[in-house]
Amino acid sequence: MNIIITGHKGLIGSFLKKRLENDGHKIILGIDKKEGKDIGFLRDFESDEKIDMFIHCAALCKINKTIKDPFFGHINGLDTFEVLEFCRRNNIRKIVYFSSSRVLSNEKNPYTAGKIYGEELCKAYKDCYDIDYLIIRPSTVYGPFDDSTKRVMHMFIMNALKNKDLEIYGNPETKTLDFTYVEDFVDAIMLSLKGDWNNEYNISGNEERKIYDLARMIIYEIKSDSQIVIRDAEIAQPQKVNLDISKIKHLGYVPKISLEEGVKRNIEFCKTLIEQN
Repeated sequence: MNIIITGHKGLIGSFLKKRLENDGHKIILGIDKKEGKDIGFLRDFESDEKIDMFIHCAALCKINKTIKDPFFGHINGLDTFEVLEFCRRNNIRKIVYFSSSRVLSNEKNPYTAGKIYGEELCKAYKDCYDIDYLIIRPSTVYGPFDDSTKRVMHMFIMNALKNKDLEIYGNPETKTLDFTYVEDFVDAIMLSLKGDWNNEYNISGNEERKIYDLARMIIYEIKSDSQIVIRDAEIAQPQKVNLDISKIKHLGYVPKISLEEGVKRNIEFCKTLIEQN
C-alpha cells in the first residue's frame, strides 16, 4: 500500500513506519514537526501516486499541558479534521486514527475532549463520505527511544540512572497504568489492519501495574539511590487504567514482552543515551 503517516519521528510512529516498510508498504509522505512539517503542509501537497491509507499518529500527548492551555487539546481535534478533509479531497478511502485509552477514563480534560472529537469525526466521515476508519486507543506505550515527551517509563529510568527523585502524582496504593511495549503495540496495529474496519481497538500489554511498583522495580534493577516522592494527584489525570483488549485479542494479538523484560531493555537503552551525552 501507498501510505501517508504523521508523527513518524515519535516513539510509536517511528517503530510503525519501520514495520510498514519492512512489510513492503511505501511511505509516500511523512509529516512530523521534528522535520519542520505540521499538518498544514497537507493543504498544498499533491501526490503523483494514489494514496491507499492515511495513518494519523501525531498529537500533543501530555494531559497536563492541555489543562494548562486548553488550546492544545483543540489543536489535536483540528489537526484530525485537517487530515480527514485531505482524505476526502484526495479520495483516500482508509484512515487509521490514533486516539487514546484515556478517553475511556472517568476523568475528562481538554486532551480527552480533542481525542473524542477525533473519534467522532472519523465516524462522521465514514457515514458522509464513505472513508473507512480504524480507531486505535494506545495505553502507556514505552520502548527504547530517546523520548522528549517525558513519558513516565523513560523519565523514571533516566532519573534513577542519575539518582534523582522519582515522583508519583496520586495515591501510590491505587494509581495504576496499563503498560504496552512498543513492539507488541506495532504487532497489534498490523493485526488490526487485517481485521474488520470501522472499528475501535483498545491496545495494551495487559500489564496493569501500580506506578509505585514500577518505580521500585526500576530503582532495584539500577541499584539507584533515588527516592520515591509522593505528590498530590494532578488535575483530571486518570488514576486507574485497565483496558479491555478482548477485541484485538480475537485477531490473534498476544503481548510478548513482560513489564519486567521491557524495563530491563529500556534501562540498557537509557544507559547508552547517557554515555553518548
